[in-house]
Amino acid sequence: MANNRRMSGKKGAQVGSGGQRRRGLEGKGPTPPAEMRKGHVKQRAAAAKVRRAQGRAPQRKGGGRSSSELVVGRNPVFEALRDGVPATTLYVQQFIDNDERVREALQLAAERGNIHLMEAPRPELDRMTNGLNHQGLVLQVPPYEYAHPEDLPAAAYDKGEDPLIVALDGVTDPRNLGAIVRSVAAFGGHGVVVPERRSAGMSAGAWKSSAGTAARTPVARATNLTRALEQYKKAGITVVGLAADGAAEAGDLPALSGPVVIVIGSEGKGLSRLVGETCDHLVRIPMPGGAESLNAGVAAGVVLYEASRRRS
Repeated sequence: MANNRRMSGKKGAQVGSGGQRRRGLEGKGPTPPAEMRKGHVKQRAAAAKVRRAQGRAPQRKGGGRSSSELVVGRNPVFEALRDGVPATTLYVQQFIDNDERVREALQLAAERGNIHLMEAPRPELDRMTNGLNHQGLVLQVPPYEYAHPEDLPAAAYDKGEDPLIVALDGVTDPRNLGAIVRSVAAFGGHGVVVPERRSAGMSAGAWKSSAGTAARTPVARATNLTRALEQYKKAGITVVGLAADGAAEAGDLPALSGPVVIVIGSEGKGLSRLVGETCDHLVRIPMPGGAESLNAGVAAGVVLYEASRRRS
């Protein structure tokens, strides 16, 4: 036992590091180039370049989808189907009185070929519509796929054209939105931008007012309209706002012949302060007849015509 105690006090073999400490002192080699360092601005730019080459756009805020919508009642359903409003399902009440309007709606849905016909009991339709007077017909409109604001000028440049875009500030009537989409299509514009909040969206009413042109004219949704306009300005696009007290008349503005965004406010309040301050120019539409203001859809049509005339 004494011998064992004496031996335990002696320094014996030590467990080594296996060379790890020595290798740790050797360093990690030369610093990799910026394009290979995770998080570096040049690495992000290189990754974006690869995505573009592969046809994958980076994730962006804005755009997105709306929620689905229900059109209820025999006349509204018939008119939505007649006017080409997109639809996924037509719900028909069991044992419904098969009058002329019901037959016409069923025929239109059948002619489309891509609308499901579903028979449902009245209590189920009451539940779906929260007790609205559906008259036995309910049409489901799918969510609208909004574009991103940057997509609109990109599409114009791809065609070799200067962007002609309309942005709406505080326009809450979907019929006005639909009418503006129709005017943009008629005068060769490249799309409409609406803010995410406090604005009309592409509902069934907007689709009907567009008279089918919403199928080929993109509507983009911006998380913040002021920031979207600032991005357009950085891209070399002139931002022109319509205002009753504008410094110049719309017909006298040369900028309408180039890349331009026309900003239209609500009929009552006009442009908001921040949006107005972001505009490069504020112009007015002369009204010798003495009217105080124009409906947003009419005002858009007037300025779009002038822009189209200058480009032809």
